[in-house]
Amino acid sequence: MRIVFSPVGAHPGAGGVPEFFKEHIVMNNYSIRRLVGEYAVREDSLCAVPDKRSSNVANLSDAELLCMFMNGPMGSRMDKVNAALNEYQGLVGVLRQCLVSAHDDMAIGETTRSRLLAAVEIAQRSIASSPARGDVLSSPEHVRHYLALKLANLENEVFAGLFLDNRHRVIEYRELFFGTIDSAAVYPREVARACLRFNAAAMIFAHNHPSGVAEPSDTDVRLTRKLVDALALIDVRVLDHLIIGQGTMTSLAERGLM
Repeated sequence: MRIVFSPVGAHPGAGGVPEFFKEHIVMNNYSIRRLVGEYAVREDSLCAVPDKRSSNVANLSDAELLCMFMNGPMGSRMDKVNAALNEYQGLVGVLRQCLVSAHDDMAIGETTRSRLLAAVEIAQRSIASSPARGDVLSSPEHVRHYLALKLANLENEVFAGLFLDNRHRVIEYRELFFGTIDSAAVYPREVARACLRFNAAAMIFAHNHPSGVAEPSDTDVRLTRKLVDALALIDVRVLDHLIIGQGTMTSLAERGLM
């Protein structure tokens, strides 16, 4: 599957993955490990990790990477970081807590929290920025990385779609339905209406499982088949439905469940 992100003929606000992401992002459990590392604030030497591997941040552990955002003696920083990783169940949990926590609720401190929030915001803006003409997501993995960065860290379930033209160029990324921590109501009629509005010829759907488990439920499978049948009536192909968890993803197309 060849997906082209191009503003040509696209509607305003069309989403895409900038060249920066294709060249530099290496996903590891769908964290923003490498992006965060490259934007880590280094005000003085205390922010550096005393390890030769630090020149390649993709090789750092979660704890070492978080330490790069902190000032103070290395031992003290590592203690605070390990405590936070244990309390919030990993790097994704720490980032989520940064988004919802009051400034004095986290042991890592307000300065570190602010730096992490800035890195997350940079990631989101980079994802949302318009690509150069001809930018291509040349493999399904690029599509998955893009959607994982969009949806993996959300606390509630969100059902999203990539609207594609007849050459599989992205017209629009749109979050269509919003739910609770374990479900979201999806209406095929509204999806069909959106396809007609964007003049889409094909779709890729994705939704997150806030539980972190990316296994499709029977409801997910039934919904996907219902969407396939409904959109076929208006000549729109459903290429895939991706379920995004923490560090994992399931393709219903690859499972033969569509």
